Amino acid sequence: MFKPRRLTALLFATTLLAALGCRAQTPATAPPAAKPAAVDQGTPLSPEQARRVEVLVRQRAALPPGSTVSVGGRTSSDVADFDTVSVTISNDGKTSRPIKFLLSRDGKTLAQFTKYDISADPRSLVSAADRPFRGGPETAPVLFINFDDLECPYCARFHASIFPAIVERYGDKVRVVYKDFPLSELHPWALRAAIDVNCLADQSPTGYWNLIDSIHAHAADITATAQAGTDKDPDTTKALARANAELDKFTLEQGKVQGVDLSKLNACLVAQDKKAIEASLQLGTSLGVESTPTYFINGAKLDGAVPIDFIFNAIDQALVAAGQKPPPPYVVPASPTPAPASTPAATPKPGQ
Repeated sequence: MFKPRRLTALLFATTLLAALGCRAQTPATAPPAAKPAAVDQGTPLSPEQARRVEVLVRQRAALPPGSTVSVGGRTSSDVADFDTVSVTISNDGKTSRPIKFLLSRDGKTLAQFTKYDISADPRSLVSAADRPFRGGPETAPVLFINFDDLECPYCARFHASIFPAIVERYGDKVRVVYKDFPLSELHPWALRAAIDVNCLADQSPTGYWNLIDSIHAHAADITATAQAGTDKDPDTTKALARANAELDKFTLEQGKVQGVDLSKLNACLVAQDKKAIEASLQLGTSLGVESTPTYFINGAKLDGAVPIDFIFNAIDQALVAAGQKPPPPYVVPASPTPAPASTPAATPKPGQ
């Protein structure tokens, strides 16, 4: 069991070693270390103070004997009663980047912490600009953004059950927006589906959502169509072509229903421009999206098949933070009580 002091030491050492990178310890007979990188000059520490900092760093990071620790001077910091001191570590011919510490003005305390900027609204982490939406308007207090893969079976189940429940419970207080994150390595026709639905979105947001509904509902059928005849012809290229043709058919049929410019829509389907999808993939990756579905509720990330009450709770918290009153607490429906097993009729005795 870790003691708090032991955990602090471990974190301290991890920070320092990360600056050098993982490598084996160097024996005492190692070649001379590289010349240390320049550190902030500032007001030089006394030899005694610099030695105290060096000894602490060596002990906490368990540095090998052949390493060199260089301690810079004091420079101003934005923490009251503390100055900044930079330390570099050289070992095995390699030198770390400067590592920042805080040294108290009285010289008795050395500290290290990480500062994060939280001035931006987390809701702005993922932009919903120019995307079709369901639910509330742009001014809705909660923005629910889902990174979706149209061939993903988990996404299909999520789409069929969770989103209708969100719209039903919250109405115009939640704005639902989809971002594309096709996992092409796992799902061969997911990229084509993402491009097709966005082709329709350019002319009809309503058609976009109807097509999303349709593809998620019939994903298994599209895959079955693609795989039809593969026993006789295992060519995966032809199988993918069959899936692509089915997706284009779904898209054109929905385009007809919405009365869009079919020649423009067809030209978009033929072009298969994937730049917008690649940008969405890049955005998702930068936000730590690794699987689908992954969704952000006013910037708070959730992923996987979490229970619906977890999602409702996250939305309720976002509403409270926005100064809105959430609906009454959601009560998870009780599981139906199984019917008691029937008692078998008694076997009549002979003569009865």
